[in-house]
Amino acid sequence: MPLLESDRRSGHLGRSDGHASVDDPRPLLRRVSGPEADELHFLCRPAHETTDIALQAESLYREMFKLLEREGASPATVASETLFLGDIGRDLDTILDARRKVYEEIEPGQCPPVTAIIGQPPLGTGAGLELSGHAVIPHSPESRAKAEVCCTPSCSCGACTQLPARLVSLGEQTHLQAGNIYGAGKDAFEQVHAMFCVAEELLREAGMSFQDVVRTWIYMRDMDRDYAEFNRARREFFRTRGIELMPASTGIGGEPAAAAHDFSMRLYAVKSPVPLNPKTMSTPTLNEAWMYGSDFSRGLKAQDTNKIALHVSGTASIDEAGLTVHVGDVAAQAERMLVNISALLEAQGASFRDLVSAVVYVKNADDAPVLQTVFQKHGFDGFPCTLVNAPICRPDLLCEAEALALLPLPGSAKPQ
Repeated sequence: MPLLESDRRSGHLGRSDGHASVDDPRPLLRRVSGPEADELHFLCRPAHETTDIALQAESLYREMFKLLEREGASPATVASETLFLGDIGRDLDTILDARRKVYEEIEPGQCPPVTAIIGQPPLGTGAGLELSGHAVIPHSPESRAKAEVCCTPSCSCGACTQLPARLVSLGEQTHLQAGNIYGAGKDAFEQVHAMFCVAEELLREAGMSFQDVVRTWIYMRDMDRDYAEFNRARREFFRTRGIELMPASTGIGGEPAAAAHDFSMRLYAVKSPVPLNPKTMSTPTLNEAWMYGSDFSRGLKAQDTNKIALHVSGTASIDEAGLTVHVGDVAAQAERMLVNISALLEAQGASFRDLVSAVVYVKNADDAPVLQTVFQKHGFDGFPCTLVNAPICRPDLLCEAEALALLPLPGSAKPQ
């Protein structure tokens, strides 16, 4: 068996053709194996056909438990969850109650993993929620999932009294996944800057710093109003911390779980005794985002003890001058978006076949079938891919996608 193996036959559980469909409720999975651990990237949707959101949530988590059991994993191996909700204000408490109910029934006493929660309606199935997850199954007892770490933010909203993060040890490296990070302030600039400071404190409690952050996700309640101030605050934070290598990132519209906040953050960081030395990913088809005031890398290549990860940032129909192309044509925008993602991957010796997960953001929900057709035409399918309705950073952009590809470590065979 190669050191990194992608089981493409189980890319879509229960189907032999490996093609994913946005309207198919069955779970999707990509499993890879490295020298330190097996890693699962999966997508779960409710299998229960009902409009009752509690039953949908119970069905989704039961599907997740079945998937983990089938793969020889358990909830304790889940490093992160991202929960996409159609109506976060109405349904959040009901969904979390259903989640607790399923955990208490199937895994009594088990602490549920960290869950990043965001209001972005899933598209295609008619369900009110969808879950994207990542589990790590270490090969040795020395590599393990640690207890969650928390810090208490300087916020009195009552909704974010502590911020959980899951730590996973692989060899001598520590991986941190965190979500639902908020900051308090009287305006957008202050909220964003405070949010980055809270993230910095959370990292500090885990023995890390923002220099260890590989990937961020920023969700904004009002993208049109606040995107410029978000960029200004992030640039100021990076400047004062001396951060020159920008993390891969997605800045996208979405409702934070805490109603008192207009922004929330997810992040992924790696602490290693030997520097990771991540490399920026670029392509001639795109200019660098910092050239128009947005401080993130188009992608980041990071090699850890288990694999090489290619983190592709939120990518849209943008050309080499940083301009939107194919205004008003969603199919053409989807084509250019895939050209840019493919070029970023190809520069690192990868392709769509190496993708293990993605999220696609669609400005107009009715455009979802058009995107699905384009994706199948170009082979951007057969892996866990969440399609959600969300505002995008420019009014003329109709779609955006982020992706994660995994490659084997040097000296090991590439998956067939």
